[in-house]
Amino acid sequence: MTGFELYLKRNAKRFDAYLATFFENGAHADMRRYLYEPVARFTANAGKRHRPLICLLACEAVGGDPERAKPSAAAIEHFHTAALIHDDIEDSSLTRRDEPCMHVAEGEGVAINAGDLALSLVCGTVVHDDGLDDVTKLRVLAELVDMTTRTIEGQALDIGWARDDRFDLDVDDYLLMARHKTAFYSGGVPLAVGAIVGGGTEEQVAALREFGMAAGLAFQIQDDVLNLVGTRESTKKDFRSDITEGKRTLVAVHALQHSPRRERLLEILSARAKDSAVLAEAVDIMDEAGSIEYANEYAERLIVEAKSTLEGVLPKSKARGLLLGMADFFVKRSS
Repeated sequence: MTGFELYLKRNAKRFDAYLATFFENGAHADMRRYLYEPVARFTANAGKRHRPLICLLACEAVGGDPERAKPSAAAIEHFHTAALIHDDIEDSSLTRRDEPCMHVAEGEGVAINAGDLALSLVCGTVVHDDGLDDVTKLRVLAELVDMTTRTIEGQALDIGWARDDRFDLDVDDYLLMARHKTAFYSGGVPLAVGAIVGGGTEEQVAALREFGMAAGLAFQIQDDVLNLVGTRESTKKDFRSDITEGKRTLVAVHALQHSPRRERLLEILSARAKDSAVLAEAVDIMDEAGSIEYANEYAERLIVEAKSTLEGVLPKSKARGLLLGMADFFVKRSS
């Protein structure tokens, strides 16, 4: 286990307990049942909490107190919660982290409303943070609003291309979509916000943002690969569901451009195939085209370039070392 993985393991539960403080009972007993409890339960079924925890690391890396960044880090995790709840509805997913999706367990209406609550907590958490001065609050809020908009733009491309059976796409199309959908809120903004709260210089904020964007894009590419060649246990989501949903991943886009069996792959992606043998055939086509290897190598190059941006602007510290380890973890993880 790497140093960054140990950092996540040691701090995730503590941050879980902090997040739980945001879910109230409401003015009526049933508000807990139909709103706060579903969101609290979904949030408690946690991932690795890398987004809020790297926000704290960035704050520490520029010389700030990471405790001061906790509300802003929580705001980013609230956005992640909202995005996942809504994403599961939009993709008609059935499970999330080995549990039924909220829209399956509670119904679509409750799930949409619960996601809306999580979205309201994004800016609300920062507005009510007594530890930040007004100027810093406004900077953080501007980051969060931009993060939300960029992510929604990326999601629009992702679901729109799938809805309209768009396969006239190239690698640059994919990269733009993935940067918007994932890199802003999984890397760029958490690190920029942490640096802002920590009082970092403009150069440090910019460098951490650039580092986070590259690492966040690599994270998404690796997520795409894991969906194809991981296991149900390691992905903790519908295995090879990206094929069933006709997702335009880097692997799929590259294969459609380079495979001699392009028409068969296109047929499988368009048919929303669910049969495991057909899904395995699609993976074989992508693998034969060198597309899985291409995606892995692209992610590795992103990480090498990303790491070089930090070393010149951040003082050597444990926090900087953990951030550099984060970049490696993003492309070498198995789940």
